[in-house]
Amino acid sequence: MRISLINGSPKVNNSASSMLLEDLAGCLGENAEIVDFGFHSPTISKEVVEELEKTEAWVFLCPLYVDSIPGHLLSCLIQLEEAHIHNPELHIYGIVNCGFYEGIQAEFALKLLQNWCLKTDFIWGGGIGVGGGGGLAMMPKLESGHGPRAPIEKGLAELADIILKKEVQKNKYVSVAFPRCLYKMAAQLGWRQMIKKNGGKVKDLRKTWE
Repeated sequence: MRISLINGSPKVNNSASSMLLEDLAGCLGENAEIVDFGFHSPTISKEVVEELEKTEAWVFLCPLYVDSIPGHLLSCLIQLEEAHIHNPELHIYGIVNCGFYEGIQAEFALKLLQNWCLKTDFIWGGGIGVGGGGGLAMMPKLESGHGPRAPIEKGLAELADIILKKEVQKNKYVSVAFPRCLYKMAAQLGWRQMIKKNGGKVKDLRKTWE
């Protein structure tokens, strides 16, 4: 089975989406031929569309942007729609990660992908909303089933099984196994460090822009 894993993050390197892509590829293992695609800009080439047509399932991975998918990825979806790919057996899956603690924040972004499938006559196979995506890079990989990433790893393993069987699941939502209050404190510390690194002041974070 040939599966397209599509990284829809605007970040070319070191994104949470790329980390989740690697984890999902590991879950799929040797049971599938994985083809990686990077949708990092608003346009995709004709050659990429042709390669996508040769695969049996597409998995879109992207960050949450204002309760939706990134704008450049939406442009890519429109191009794929206009390519008029006729494959009623093509299964589409989605993984949307967000900086919010609650994975349910990605609900509407997954529904956007689901509605796109209705318009293109593809099969929506379901997806995962991942909460706490902003902290994934700082969370160590431990033995399977252990550590703050355990709920996410379980969700990816279950989705991988669904993909390999070409089945459908309801959209699911997971969060890191990490206290919400501590996650919030870590995020606030991160913002303070970032603004200092970029020459700003912590008090600027409280500014109201008109």
